[in-house]
Amino acid sequence: MANRLAGEKSPYLLQHANNPVDWYPWGDEAFNKAKEENMPVFLSIGYSTCHWCHVMERESFEDEEVAAVLNKGYVSIKVDREERPDIDHIYMTVCQAMTGHGGWPLTVLMTPERKPFFAGTYFSKKAGRGMPGLLDILTQVSESWEQQRDKVIKAGEKVVGAIQPRFDATTEDEVGADTLDRAFKEFRGVFDRQYGGFGRAPKFPTPHTLTFLLRYWKRSGEKQALSMVEKTLESMYRGGIYDHIGYGFSRYATDEKWLVPHFEKMLYDNALLAIAYLEAYQVTGKELYAGLAKQIFTYVLRAMTSPEGGFFSAEDADSEGEEGKFYVWKPEEIKSVLGEQDGELFCRLYNITLGGNYEGLSIPNLILETPEKIAVELNMDKGEFMSFVESLRSKLFEARERRVHPYKDDKILTSWNGLMIAALARGGAVLGEPLYTRAAVRAVDFIYRELRRNDGRLLARYRDGESAFPAYLDDYAFVSWGLLELYETTFEAGYLRKAVELTREMLKLFWDGENGGFYFYGEDAEQLIVRPKELYDGAIPSGNSVALLNLLRLARLTGDEELAKTAGKQINTFAVEVEDHPTGYTFFLQGVDFYLGPTREVVIAGRPDAADTKAMLNAVRTQYNPQTVVIFHPEGGAGKEIEALAPFVQKQRLVDDKATAYVCQNYACQAPVNDVELFLEILKECSRGVDPEDGAGVKWQINGNKPKYMSSGREKAGN
Repeated sequence: MANRLAGEKSPYLLQHANNPVDWYPWGDEAFNKAKEENMPVFLSIGYSTCHWCHVMERESFEDEEVAAVLNKGYVSIKVDREERPDIDHIYMTVCQAMTGHGGWPLTVLMTPERKPFFAGTYFSKKAGRGMPGLLDILTQVSESWEQQRDKVIKAGEKVVGAIQPRFDATTEDEVGADTLDRAFKEFRGVFDRQYGGFGRAPKFPTPHTLTFLLRYWKRSGEKQALSMVEKTLESMYRGGIYDHIGYGFSRYATDEKWLVPHFEKMLYDNALLAIAYLEAYQVTGKELYAGLAKQIFTYVLRAMTSPEGGFFSAEDADSEGEEGKFYVWKPEEIKSVLGEQDGELFCRLYNITLGGNYEGLSIPNLILETPEKIAVELNMDKGEFMSFVESLRSKLFEARERRVHPYKDDKILTSWNGLMIAALARGGAVLGEPLYTRAAVRAVDFIYRELRRNDGRLLARYRDGESAFPAYLDDYAFVSWGLLELYETTFEAGYLRKAVELTREMLKLFWDGENGGFYFYGEDAEQLIVRPKELYDGAIPSGNSVALLNLLRLARLTGDEELAKTAGKQINTFAVEVEDHPTGYTFFLQGVDFYLGPTREVVIAGRPDAADTKAMLNAVRTQYNPQTVVIFHPEGGAGKEIEALAPFVQKQRLVDDKATAYVCQNYACQAPVNDVELFLEILKECSRGVDPEDGAGVKWQINGNKPKYMSSGREKAGN
């Protein structure tokens, strides 16, 4: 018989709906029962595409013996970490504090007052390999609860008291360029020169590390920063972590070569990696990077997009009960689809062998061979050869589509959709592909249609016609990021207005007015045992880090210096934490990089449909200028909305009836220009950090009165 999870929308909870365990969803019903019956709470947190969550379910939660122990002595609660990241953040912190590590499934035992006294991750049913079994733990804790309850309760209170300081950043300091230098040096020290990436296996993509290094290269000219990024991006692509048949990246690699992935695919990884490849393309001009971004988008638009326009969350690692089965091949399977000769060629190129590289089967990869080498052997130019290989890949893709697919988690998360909106909008701008821009627009429309309450409050999850859970900091910050990217792609002022509105609501709901920084959940949401502030940029950048860069960009786009002051307060609040371990906060450091400057504002005034306007907008879209914001001031009535949002653009209009660019840096502005080539030259000079006070052969002029130079925290008069 189904348990209480049968009425939930979460795919993860529904996977456990027929367990013999008497599961409850998180809520008052479960905790009231625990209080009334004086029982401890067994909390299990995971997500639907988690391989070891599946293993623990098969071994323990589908087992009648384990279920009997849980049902007799505990109130058992299941939580989907992707629906309730607030709960997961808190109890994962507990687990890391108590054990030194964390992961999913997350297993926590706690009092009816929600105070944890035991935490761990995966446990097999019975003891083995020096690890206790779940049955042993449950039995021992039941005995302790009966015989030494006061001691257990005090232990829970002690744990709560110990973790609260981890969420309270109250010591203010400053973060400067030396912190960026130290982060780079630490990455250089752990960089894998042979295979790319940082540290030892398992290896995670962590794209925001790569985008930080690109910004560091831009700031410092340090060539090694760029070479580390390129080596990592190319090695990941060549390895098995990339799906060479159907596109898209898996969660992480279990080995140093990026060969053997943990096969689940997450929306957020692919969004952030697309941005990393797009920025690498802007920096280097290498078509490989543009092509990989396009392939990621092909995968997302084909396999991860709902009919309504939102993006699904993930695809499982397992199919037919086996991890990776959907993705691996035997040589004879390849040859049965492609024929003997073409099959042999494909097997050679993608390292598909009789012995295999994964449990006797082969994960396609390009580690041993390169297309260029084989093209030369076949006396084909690279373009001709790649077209030929693409025809073979397409046939194999069609054959693979007939296999049993991994499970797809089709819930739509506001935060992860914000990341994909940002990626697609950036792709539309950099690659000049309207398809990507339209997909980003559809997703924004979906969020504003389905993931907002009547009062405008964002919600966190949509599935099967139901939206639920007051949105978290990540939701507000990531969607605002997407809106900012969409504005600088379409230059439709409505997207900038939405970003401003969401940011102001975020400040109201999440900002700590006393100590600075943003709380993870809103003041109007369920209040848990602690109210965390998350800063660590792990698999996903933290909401605080993304919010920091949003605040700075919006301050420059709108001229609202209060937003810049808030950003400065945020940097100071978290400075000590960042200084202690700068490599753990690479997206936050991107905000610091912007804050330190030199930043620049570009205003382009013109007629929206005019050829000269389009030429200027396209020119600025394709450049890699991460410290530049761009505003379009359309001529006539269409400009009223942007003037209301950014009043300083009112006087920046067409000169000589032509599209005109105004470039300002550190509060000093270049003379307006009409010529696209001169405009690009000015941008290049700014990008090299040329100080307008020094001139460098270019005549600069003042715009406005003596402003505060917020980037350094000092007052600096314009000259």
